Amino acid sequence: MKAIEITQYGAPDVLKRAERPRPELKPGEVLIKVTASGVNRPDVLQRIGQYPVPPGASDLPGLEVAGEIVDGVLDGPDNRWGLKVGSRVCALVQGGGYAEYCAAPLAQVLPVPQGLSDVEAASLPETFFTVWSNVFDRARLGETESGEKETLLVQGGTSGIGVTAIQLGVALGHRVFATAGSDEKARACEALGAERGINYKTEDFVAVTKALTGDRGVDVVLDMVGGDYLPREVQALAFDGRIAVIALLGGSKATLDMGALLRRRLTVTGSTLRPRSVAFKAAIAQNLYEKVWPLFAAGKIRPVIYQTFPAEQADKAHALMETSTHVGKIVLTW
Repeated sequence: MKAIEITQYGAPDVLKRAERPRPELKPGEVLIKVTASGVNRPDVLQRIGQYPVPPGASDLPGLEVAGEIVDGVLDGPDNRWGLKVGSRVCALVQGGGYAEYCAAPLAQVLPVPQGLSDVEAASLPETFFTVWSNVFDRARLGETESGEKETLLVQGGTSGIGVTAIQLGVALGHRVFATAGSDEKARACEALGAERGINYKTEDFVAVTKALTGDRGVDVVLDMVGGDYLPREVQALAFDGRIAVIALLGGSKATLDMGALLRRRLTVTGSTLRPRSVAFKAAIAQNLYEKVWPLFAAGKIRPVIYQTFPAEQADKAHALMETSTHVGKIVLTW
């Protein structure tokens, strides 16, 4: 099969086309003939040597794919959706997505949502699994003690994670605010449903969110920045507020006012999804199928594809991602 491999750590041009054997299936896995592969920030980090491959995972980059099941045992308990050979599916994988064929745990394979193309479906698993796990499971975005829907602040609202978090929050009835790096991107966040897009280069997200919530603050922050954003996010939180940290684009060190955490009963949590167990990801898949996939059919959420590239141009896709000019997802096609 054709594949895109990382020949050495470095710039995007270290991504090269290669010939690889098709994956050998492990128990519980199926083989997907890949039509499209999502491109994500962890792929870039892996390419530059800052995201180690979990033991036993493929060294090829790529954490999400869409295509057709062509092999595998499908009569076990993990086949919760009645999938068959020939079914159109998308899947979250630990690696190996930049290839014509990809092995995926059946428990992490979902049918393509009604009405979506394979390119659109390939843009879903990494961001939707991540957002559901962190915003709704870990940070427990839900209702206040008085029964009102809680509020969400999304940092990096035009990233793949950002457009997913905005749409999911809004579709489930929450007020959502989002930061972005320009007025144009702030308006793009609002077009996706955010009540207010905040240009972090010219506005103070603490002041804006405090004003929008009557000085109460937001209930949950989805943070992809870390660094000096974290103490400011503490200031932006309401009592009992939660911060879910999923990336460290602004650095891994932060200084926190621990007194504020104690007085206002705040929670700061972090996680990475890639090394978690199949059983853990299977539980997220169940929630997505039951609670999120119907939102696609109802037209309440939609994939946001910024640009596609032929797989052989994966280097150009990575170069684009590193500019951070995109709004939504970048996808490779095979």
